[in-house]
Amino acid sequence: MKAKSNIPVLRINDFQIDLQSDGSIQYHEIFGSRLIDKAHQHDFFLFLLFENGGGTHTIDFIQHDVSSHQLHLLFPGQVHTWSLSENTRAFQIMISKRIFEIFATSLRYDLIRYQENPVLALSATAFQQLLYEFKEIQAELSLETRLWDIISSRCRIIAQLASREAEERFAGLTAYQTKPILADYLSLIELNFKQQRSVAFYAEKLNITPNYLNILCKKHFHSSATSFIHNRLILESKRLLLTSKNSVKEIAYELGFYDLAYFSKFFKMQTGTSPREFRLPL
Repeated sequence: MKAKSNIPVLRINDFQIDLQSDGSIQYHEIFGSRLIDKAHQHDFFLFLLFENGGGTHTIDFIQHDVSSHQLHLLFPGQVHTWSLSENTRAFQIMISKRIFEIFATSLRYDLIRYQENPVLALSATAFQQLLYEFKEIQAELSLETRLWDIISSRCRIIAQLASREAEERFAGLTAYQTKPILADYLSLIELNFKQQRSVAFYAEKLNITPNYLNILCKKHFHSSATSFIHNRLILESKRLLLTSKNSVKEIAYELGFYDLAYFSKFFKMQTGTSPREFRLPL
């Protein structure tokens, strides 16, 4: 079977207009319809603020409806496509991975939480606050002598405003405040999911019983503790199947499956299609 072509990774320098300047933080605007139907990844972080718009933005295989007064967050390595309508007016702040890692702590929750909830619906007030910061970054970048401390500070403000909106819009995030152990669980999964698929492993690291960890997950998220491990494995499987030139067998091995048949069965059970079918062109 013919696999999809390797998905390109777009680098922040690919968008740099002034090649004489440092392109580690960039400002761009989107006016009118845009179509990117071939999935790709970025090596940078993106704040995308919609003043007006329609269409869809697919991030890590989940389709999100685009509408006015939204903030979209896109992290390095996430796979995405979009189809934006003619009335789209949006503003982008691109931040290199190196710079983003410096101020990522301004996002008050674990980064995994934002990756799971990448689209924030904004109040009119929050939108205006964010737009002001975007425009101030644009103005500073346009100067011949830029003050990067000012630009970095404004990026931190955007991150903090996004965190406040996330707290107000996603009730599930409050579970991580009332039960920090759940945030610790998901962080441990992010670090170990390729090697460890047993809830008992994570429960031991958290100094609780597997049964109690399962109770917490079901109480706060209506999902089993195991489902979080499986969901992370499936997400990484999809990314690798679309972005790697390795065979399905090699990908299965990379994800800790030493039996190809078992990996194929696991993937089909979770997605309804086989790994090879998932790779086929539409």
